[in-house]
Amino acid sequence: MDWMALLVAGLFECGWPLGLKLGHSERGTHWGWIAFAGVCIVASGALLLYAQLSIPMGTAYAVWTGIGAVGTFALGIAVFGEAATLARFFCIGLIVAGILGLKLVA
Repeated sequence: MDWMALLVAGLFECGWPLGLKLGHSERGTHWGWIAFAGVCIVASGALLLYAQLSIPMGTAYAVWTGIGAVGTFALGIAVFGEAATLARFFCIGLIVAGILGLKLVA
């Protein structure tokens, strides 16, 4: 259950950069998206707190930020048309390898 909480925390970690990105545009501030970002921050932090009850802090934090980084990378490509270069995918692959490695040795 602790690893599941950490996975969901990582998914919420992807939500707040998305909310912040969509929360401000040339047409002004979109408070609904800003609120969405705030909810994601609180949910992500609460689930990380829960996961750290049984997962070592360093491992939990690294996995949490890694899931957030990989998810946000994917959202950037899918939603905002950011560059999908081989070099960027290679670097994200290194992050994924680190996350899997930490899970295996935990």
